[in-house]
Amino acid sequence: MVDKGKISAMQLAFLLYLAITSTAVLIAPAITGGIAEQDMWLAPIWGSIAGFLTVFIAYRLNTIYPKQTIIQYSEKIIGRIPGKLIGLLFLFYYLHLNALSLREYGDFVVGNFLPETPMFVVLGTMVFVCAAAVRGGIEVMARTATIFIPLIFFLFLFIAIMLIPDLEPKHMLPIMENGIGPSLTGGFLASSWFMQFFLLSFFLPTLGKKQKGLKWGMLSVIATMLTFFLANLISLFIFGDITSTFNFPVMSAVRYISMADFLQHVEAIVMAIWVTGTFVKIAVFHYVLVIGTAQWFKLSDYRQLVFPLGFLLIIMAIWSAPNLQKVAHVLGTTWPFYDVLVHVLIPTLLLVAVWLRGKANGKNARKK
Repeated sequence: MVDKGKISAMQLAFLLYLAITSTAVLIAPAITGGIAEQDMWLAPIWGSIAGFLTVFIAYRLNTIYPKQTIIQYSEKIIGRIPGKLIGLLFLFYYLHLNALSLREYGDFVVGNFLPETPMFVVLGTMVFVCAAAVRGGIEVMARTATIFIPLIFFLFLFIAIMLIPDLEPKHMLPIMENGIGPSLTGGFLASSWFMQFFLLSFFLPTLGKKQKGLKWGMLSVIATMLTFFLANLISLFIFGDITSTFNFPVMSAVRYISMADFLQHVEAIVMAIWVTGTFVKIAVFHYVLVIGTAQWFKLSDYRQLVFPLGFLLIIMAIWSAPNLQKVAHVLGTTWPFYDVLVHVLIPTLLLVAVWLRGKANGKNARKK
């Protein structure tokens, strides 16, 4: 391992939860609502199936190659050149995905809070802080996530409770008016976030007790599904079939919170959740990119790559999409297929190749 740090399975679950939900709770309701409409609350349930599948595949591959990531064991399974190409695809994917996440963060902050601040400054400050955390290693990132989890949980719960008087459950009726198809399509779009749980494969080698990795990975998927479900439900109950017209439905819903004259304009709470969660998300994906790149080049120290790849991340974020609408369009159209290729199809084929090789070796041993 390039990073010698060790974390617990629970800390791994916290990292994965924050890395996935930080963007999903704000932008995903608009994406799934545009397809599933009043059945959008079902989308996270269908989408979570992909999360359970990717966690299982990542764990099975790790049991075969316990001290390696997919960047390393893909070369052993299918050969050096094809393995290098697969590793390069994964590295480009994580750079691209992190750039989109960073762009979401930048558009959110500039559009809602700092309209006069240059985008490069907003992106650069976040990347610098995340890069500093990545240089600290996996243990620093894990402890940071452990500290942030209670804060984010209670703030999100506070928002949900404060919105109860404005909820209109009738907006979810009629259920499955057009059959199960729209909710399944929305679930496929939602699965894009759940398939990112394949990140587990990069962190399992750092666990002190690897046997708990599968259990806590599954628990993280469940927690993400429940959070995603609640965000979709709140958005649906407040906005109904116009949810998809909002860039950030949850952010817009929070503006409905008002208690007498002393509790209003609580958007800062959403800002706190978003910035905290996005910090962990960008740091996690940047860590995976840096570690994976060091393994791809067979370097002994990953830290020298942190800031150069951080600068590349900023450039990619500015280049990848001109605005949030374009990001949402990509995430709601082509990105799920990209995720299926990277996080489901390729790992499954690698797992099948390992199984076939083991079976062939077993037959050859019996012949001898």
